[in-house]
Amino acid sequence: MGIRELLDEVAVKYDRYAGSRRDVPGQQVLREVANRTDLLLPPGFAAEGHGGQTTPAATPWIGLFDTRGNSDPKQGLYLAYIFSEDLKDVALTLQQGITSLEKRLGKGRAREEHLRRHASRLRRAVAAQRRQGWVDEPSLRDGSTRPRAYEAASVIARNYATDRLPSEVDLQGDLMHAVDLLRSAELANEAWWIADSSGTLEVGYDVSSHGDSDNPLAGFKPKDSSDYVANIKARQQVKRRSHERLIKDFAIHSASCGYAAKTDGQHPKDLVLSRHGAESQGADEWLVEAKVIRKGNPTEAVRQAVGQLFEYRHFLYPEGRNPHLIGLFSEEIGVYSGYLEHHGIASIWQTSGEWVGSPLAREWGLAG
Repeated sequence: MGIRELLDEVAVKYDRYAGSRRDVPGQQVLREVANRTDLLLPPGFAAEGHGGQTTPAATPWIGLFDTRGNSDPKQGLYLAYIFSEDLKDVALTLQQGITSLEKRLGKGRAREEHLRRHASRLRRAVAAQRRQGWVDEPSLRDGSTRPRAYEAASVIARNYATDRLPSEVDLQGDLMHAVDLLRSAELANEAWWIADSSGTLEVGYDVSSHGDSDNPLAGFKPKDSSDYVANIKARQQVKRRSHERLIKDFAIHSASCGYAAKTDGQHPKDLVLSRHGAESQGADEWLVEAKVIRKGNPTEAVRQAVGQLFEYRHFLYPEGRNPHLIGLFSEEIGVYSGYLEHHGIASIWQTSGEWVGSPLAREWGLAG
């Protein structure tokens, strides 16, 4: 059948005033979505239809979830086809989860403001990929809290009139583009440390000034490597000592390789290197993102390092000034070293007391 016929069937059969029982035609269509095999979804994706439970949804929707990543519409990022209240339009939208925010922000304006603020951040990560016809938010034309939240949660969207839906080929092309947008937004989303721009984060470095220009570690002020707590508005993150120890040990190593290591005033960057004696403005800079590998699986650590390095380079450096990028890891990352190198990111880790790494790291004299 395909996505086009599914969207058309929902638009024709759904009736919010007919109730939410299983025998209601529109509800049947939506509940059967998860079991369908004819939708030609992107590899690794699954679909679910949502028409409300005890109360029929004002704006029914079909969620598309990456089974290898986030599969929970309550939080994280996902794709969705959301219908307007009058069923005259349906939007393919890159959505943020809204339900997980209810306890902290409620269901009204505070949640909508938070969602729009974060959507604006994420939108910058996909701006270069934006195509003609894509908008920021869909218009769902319903004043109740959930449809308003869906509008606010949209990072980017593509609207279709249900009485003149594009061909299946065109819909599939837009969906594959949306998957690319989702990937870019996920990388940026992983890099955000603060859930709300008004939140405060207490970090592990002293930002007082240091003036010893002859000391390559003059700008490096590590926090004690014992566990500490980073306080974020409405939640806490515990940072383990291994992260701080990794940065400290590498900073000392980099100084022996002729680099000046700096954390002073660099938050949220983990560590910045420059050639010792060449720390003037405009000199080459090496941006280091440190990640501790958990349970011997480097996948998540590598994903987070890539997202943060690219984001920090984009947002924290003036146009035309691109730092060299280094992923610093607590242990070997295997095949991911070549993956990072392909994207211009050097990788370094410590083995048996020695620092080893990728060709770029060796070229810069930071690894054996």
